[in-house]
Amino acid sequence: MSSRNRFLFIITLAATVALGACGPATPAATEPPAATATPEPTMSPEPQVLNVMTHDSFDISEETLAAFEEVHNARVQILASGDAGVMLNQAILSKENPLADVIYGVDNTLLGQALEAGILQPYDSPMLEAIPDELAIDPQNRALPVDYGNVCLNYDKGWFAEREIEPPANLEDLTEPAYEGLSVVENPATSSPGLAFLLATIGRFGEEGDYTYLDYWSDLRENDVLVTEGWSEAYWTYFTYGSGGEGDRPIVVSYASSPPVEVQFAEEPFDEAPTAAITADETCFRQIEFVGLLQGTQQTELAQAWIDFMLSETFQEDIPLHMFVFPANENAELPEVFEEFAVVPENPVQTPYDTIQANREAWVEAWTETFLR
Repeated sequence: MSSRNRFLFIITLAATVALGACGPATPAATEPPAATATPEPTMSPEPQVLNVMTHDSFDISEETLAAFEEVHNARVQILASGDAGVMLNQAILSKENPLADVIYGVDNTLLGQALEAGILQPYDSPMLEAIPDELAIDPQNRALPVDYGNVCLNYDKGWFAEREIEPPANLEDLTEPAYEGLSVVENPATSSPGLAFLLATIGRFGEEGDYTYLDYWSDLRENDVLVTEGWSEAYWTYFTYGSGGEGDRPIVVSYASSPPVEVQFAEEPFDEAPTAAITADETCFRQIEFVGLLQGTQQTELAQAWIDFMLSETFQEDIPLHMFVFPANENAELPEVFEEFAVVPENPVQTPYDTIQANREAWVEAWTETFLR
């Protein structure tokens, strides 16, 4: 989704003064009074600095960040490090001299790479009790789930209504003549949602048989599907709704949470969302984003406290309207706009992270040869 980077780092300094001293009993009048020393005021220690490496889409309210900093006498420094893949590569390359204490934003398409590189320490957070088992997919708890989203096809409802064209209902529809030249997707070699959409097609059509995912992509190519390098370009430049009518593609690969976000930030109130996600069986891919304790951190206790905080209801309830995905904590309340307008796919594609790790490079290479040849 689009980055709304607004990070304000607040340093809270609390001072406490120990006052008062008890002197001895009053001496005889012929003796001089005993001297009483005045204690020096004592100050709390300087805030501890916690470095958190994130992708560029990380965002949270100032109030939420300040709540953690005040309780722990800390200053949280957010290190925005590009998209998730670039961020992970930086963390791996700096493994011997880590740039941060915590890393957030590695998703299940990249999790196998992170675990294989050995950059994360296990941490059994007590907050895991509120996280569903289907999201906590690392049995050693080196990566703890913070949020999830479903990458799905979105379409511009007004565009289709004005032309009296039925919108697509599933992946197969995109290859039909009625939808020629109407779709924009992202490159799986350069884009996280692009890779997620590729995985959705692999889950739907498979690698073997009479009609595989590569056959499907060949048909998309013949039907003039446009590929961009990233989500922002696809959504804001080419998608008809996201571009304000400047683009010519009324179908885009985005998220199932995109429609409620459009309602939340619209200049005028909507009775219904102006866009819709296609959530039929095996049309979406579920992304899970994780936080982990980096090997080599010198702030283990503070980093663990931050991870607990990210999984707490305070942080989790701030996620939907800042990062536009769903909180992992089952007890977190969703904002009203999500309750009313978000649709969660019942049967998204969910490929095991170790399977992705073993095959990602080959899948992307085969896609490149098929679609970009």
